[in-house]
Amino acid sequence: MFVSGGDPASILHADLDSFYASVEQRDDPSLRGRPVIVGGGVVLAASYEAKAFGVRTAMGGRTARALCPHAIVVPPRMSAYTQASRAVFDVFADTTPLVEALSVDEAFLDVSGLRRVAGTPVQIGARLREQVRDRVGLPITVGIARTKFLAKVASQQAKPDGLLLVPPDRELAFLHPLPVRALWGVGAKTAERLGAHGIETVADVAELSEGMLATLVGGAMGRQLYALAHNIDRRRVVAGARRRSVGAQRALGRGGSAMSAVELDAVVVNLIDRITRRMRAAGRSGRTVVLRLRFDDFSRATRSHTMPRATASTDVVLGAARRLVAAARPLIAERGLTLVGFAVGNIDRDGSEQLELPFTDRPDTTGIDLTVDAIRGRYGNAAVTRGVLVGRDPGLEMPMLPD
Repeated sequence: MFVSGGDPASILHADLDSFYASVEQRDDPSLRGRPVIVGGGVVLAASYEAKAFGVRTAMGGRTARALCPHAIVVPPRMSAYTQASRAVFDVFADTTPLVEALSVDEAFLDVSGLRRVAGTPVQIGARLREQVRDRVGLPITVGIARTKFLAKVASQQAKPDGLLLVPPDRELAFLHPLPVRALWGVGAKTAERLGAHGIETVADVAELSEGMLATLVGGAMGRQLYALAHNIDRRRVVAGARRRSVGAQRALGRGGSAMSAVELDAVVVNLIDRITRRMRAAGRSGRTVVLRLRFDDFSRATRSHTMPRATASTDVVLGAARRLVAAARPLIAERGLTLVGFAVGNIDRDGSEQLELPFTDRPDTTGIDLTVDAIRGRYGNAAVTRGVLVGRDPGLEMPMLPD
């Protein structure tokens, strides 16, 4: 495992532009320069031409087509996106050994110490963008700053297809005029709460004490906002870190609000089935099941349950997941559900599980899980499926992105 140093303005945040849509435009020249929506029922990605009309990721397909009637809707091709992601990360690896992946289409890179062999961070960032364009055929934006937080903000400001350096002596001059939504963790609800007190920009946040912010948004969030508003971010770029959780999520669009309990349970079953299969394939087990929800107003909620022992059993994890959903039902009914996701954390990297005594009341399903995995591995995923999923659209899983 590599850990970055701390040279000024040497952290790059590289972020592919409208990744899925850009792959579609790359592979079909007739789509270039035209509004493209990936996914019909729910928008998985939108080209910048479609975004100009207000189309956004996770928006319902009907709403997106109403905003942009002349958009071209294409089905997702996950294998093409996976191949493109791997090719881009090959470029990252050729740039520096210090690459910290955030998702399939973005990463932090530390280029400190490379000046003599590769040039300045700006030269390295420009060359990275050129190589991604030449080798993979995709546009990518790069932000460069002294901290991870500011590098990510810089890349957001430079989109699409741009490069932006924030010099150390200009950090606060760059950051403070931005709206409060530029701060990590500030969603629509938090921004509304701050706005009610006249706090609209990062500069407004920076003028407040940590204690005052804590009274407005809570202790943990107050500390975070105070630090970020002053560009205090001591996190380093870490490469080679093991995955701390295994997860999957599915966007439901506005139709999620009308889902019956049975329909929502089918989504839960499908996601947990995918997660636990991946865990077993990777030789991992975990103890903590995390439920992530997103609602009509784009607010989010998270619930978690820690089991007494690490497991990769589909039935055991599914039981915990169902209990979390049941506990969250009042919130779902009140606010309308547009996305549901799960992750299993507290990962045991050795995949070890506590064995049950022969007289336990709980049946051991490990053998069944492994048998089903083997059948699917040989004959395809559709060879064996759970009864609740028969005749149902399994939906398209979305990549798990950082909150």
